[in-house]
This record gives sequence, C-alpha cells and structure tokens, in this order.
Amino acid sequence: MTSPSVFIKELVNKTCLQRYNVSLEQWQVSLIWSFTVSIFCVGGLLGSLVAGPLLSKFGRKQCLLLNNFVAIFGAVLMLLSQTAMSFEMIMVGRFLYGINSGVILSAHTMYLVECAPKRLRGMVGVTVSTFISLGKFCGQLLGISELLGTKERWPWLLGFNGFTALLQLSTLPFLPESPKFLLLDRGDRQACERALRRLWGNKDYRRDVEEMLEENVALESVRSHSVMELIWNQTIRWQVLTIIVAFITLQLCGINAVYFYSFDVFRAAGIQEHQLRYTALGTGLCEVSTSVACFMIIENTGKKVLLCRGFMGMSATLILLTVTLYLQNQFSWMPYCSMVLIFMFIFFFAIGPAGVTAPLPGEIFTQSFKSAAYTVACTLNWTGLFVLGILFPILVEHLNHFCFLIFLFFCAGCGLFVRFNVPETKNRSVLEIAAEFQRMHCKSGASLRNIFTKQKLIGIQTYETKF
Repeated sequence: MTSPSVFIKELVNKTCLQRYNVSLEQWQVSLIWSFTVSIFCVGGLLGSLVAGPLLSKFGRKQCLLLNNFVAIFGAVLMLLSQTAMSFEMIMVGRFLYGINSGVILSAHTMYLVECAPKRLRGMVGVTVSTFISLGKFCGQLLGISELLGTKERWPWLLGFNGFTALLQLSTLPFLPESPKFLLLDRGDRQACERALRRLWGNKDYRRDVEEMLEENVALESVRSHSVMELIWNQTIRWQVLTIIVAFITLQLCGINAVYFYSFDVFRAAGIQEHQLRYTALGTGLCEVSTSVACFMIIENTGKKVLLCRGFMGMSATLILLTVTLYLQNQFSWMPYCSMVLIFMFIFFFAIGPAGVTAPLPGEIFTQSFKSAAYTVACTLNWTGLFVLGILFPILVEHLNHFCFLIFLFFCAGCGLFVRFNVPETKNRSVLEIAAEFQRMHCKSGASLRNIFTKQKLIGIQTYETKF
C-alpha cells in the first residue's frame, strides 16, 4: 500500500469530486487513507476468530482451498476500483484480504507443522516467516516505478494477491490432507497412512504414527476445546502464557518502528530521495536472506535458543539505535552507525522471533487445544498490529526515537520469559513438551506426573472450537 498511496489518495479526491461535487481537505483524505490501511487488521482479526471452527469442521487442506476464493474476490475488487472510480472497492478488498490472511496464518501454519516429520518440524515451521518475508520483498519490488508502481498499473499491484491465490488453488488439490487431522480428528487411520506415504514416501514412519496414536489415546473421548476452556485450563496455563507473551511481543518488538525510521536514517546518510525505495529493497532482502539462514540452522540450534537470543539481540540493538539517533546531528558518521544497527535489528528479528513464533502453538499444544490456541495467537497478533497502527504515530510525535525504549521493554521481557519459563521443543513430541512444561513449573515432580497421568486418562467433555 505504500507505493501506490499517492494514486489511491488521488482516486479518493476524484471520486468525491465527481460523485458529490466536494473537494476533500488534506485531513479528510488522510482519515480515509488511514481507515483503508487499518481495515486490513480488522479483517485479519475476524479471520483469526473464525479460523478455529473452520479448521475443526473442514480440515486444514479444505480450509486453505476455500480461503483462496476470498482473496480472489478481493483482488477483483482491487483491479476494478480505478475503472469504477470507487475507493470503497479498495476498502472492501483490503477487508477481504485481511480475512484471508487471518484464516491462512492459522490454517497454513497448522497444515505445515502437522504434515512435517518431527525431525523437520522446526525447519518447515520457519518457512512460514520465510515466505512472509519473501512476500513483503516481492511487494516492495513490484511497487517500484519500473514495474507496477505507476499511475496506470497500480491496480494490478493491489490485485496481485489474486494470482497467488489462483496458484495455490490449482496446486494444493494434488497434496493430501494433514495426516494428524485424519487420524486424531477424523479417526481414519488408513487415510492417515496413505497421506504419510504420499508426503514422506515409503520410508519407515511407524514411530511417528505411534506417537500420534499415543496422543490419540491420551485424548480419547476428548473433543476440540473452546477458547475459554483453553484460557481457564490450569494444566496448560504456562503454554497459554507463552503464546500470549510471544505473539504480543512479535508486534510490539519495534520492527515496524525500525522500518519507519530507516528512511530518515538513509536520508541522513546522504542517499538521494529518488533512491530511497531501492534502499528499502535492501532491508527486505536482508530479512529474506536471514530467514533462510534461520531455516538452515533451526534444527541444530533449537527454537528456544533462537527465540531468546533473537529478543536479547534486538534489545541491545534498540539501546544502541536510540543513542545513535539521538546523536545523529552531532557527528557526521553517526547515520552510518544507525544504518548498520537497522540491518542488525532486522537480522536478529528474522533469525529468531519471526521464524520461531508463528508455528509455536502447533508445537506446544495437543490436538484438542490446537485450533483454540491458534485462534488466541492470531487474535493477539492482529489486535497488536491494529493497536500499533493507531498508537505509533502518537508515540513518534511525542517521543521521537525514544519510542524505541518502549519496544525495548517488550523485547527484553519476552527474552527473559523464554529463557526461564519455556522448554526446548527440538525433536520432542507434543506430549513430551507438555511434560517438560509441567516439570519446569510444578513444585513436586511426583505431583506433576500424577496430574499429567490424570489428564491423559480422564476424558473431558468439550465442544467445537469457538470464541
């Protein structure tokens, strides 16, 4: 939306002038523009709330397929908005894009984690953030004036999501449903084994099936829990706290603030105004390449280590960046230090929090809690993004670069929380991770084993996942 913002504001003015014979003032255009941008978060929040019930009812694959039609319809509205002289079509399109993103963030992540073997689960989970970073970079690249960032072609830039939805719609039917969903939710072992053979080949996967069956026995007669049951369940309160802290910090870690200030830093470093857009491509490319590096090392390093080191590295970088921005006008070489720190912050963000956080609910919750956990996580994610979009301009206006100190509090707090309260998940099943959470936070090892055994043996009557 950044690249075609001038053209969209011009369309808003033209539409009101042609339709109502009214010329809008600058603040009115800015208000409409802000609403158009922020309605994406409202759609994302709605999509995350309906994702849980849809995933439980239709399955992961079917939910992904149906979700593509929402994106295609939104893309059609975007493409026709300029011809129809209607900025309202862009608003509706953005809202539909938000719903699509809210649903797909849960469905896609859950589908990948459940389809991957345990030894590759971490690597596969990181691909979510890798392709999100790649999508942002492609958006920046397509938005330059040499491609789609022109007065004539900007509707095609906004409607490009429709082409990616068509690509998934034409290729996903050739892939099987999640084996874990087929076995634990549908109770169809034969379909599960067929899906495993299609995904993993004819290798020996008996141990993986046994682990799924162990979870199935532990959750026998237990159906999908609702969000409120997830929140009030005392046996998993530390897993819930982990999701709350991690997903709130993901949006309030300061990455958007760093991107915001990057243009000022680049200008101070002597980069010409017309070259700033190409410099921004460098930040996007840095995030993509670092995310790929995270994909390569996550199984050897471990998710807890990457998450903790990432947040602590971001905290240190924010302190230094605040100092360099404060001294930027006093020393000629200080803007170059700020440039280096911006790329360092993006590196720490992409190497840890960006890659590890998204698949976290699928790794630390059992099948009966999984849909509700993703609903809570995505709700926090979209709410945090919306709140940040509202408050960030006010913070910048009153605090300038000292607003980084607020983000420092969240980064340092989350890093310490992960360090002392979250177990390593590498090469562990969901039940093993749950037992480790219990071991870390129960006073008596014997009592925790009794609690965990009771949780496995006693079936609890629950309902379909709903808010």
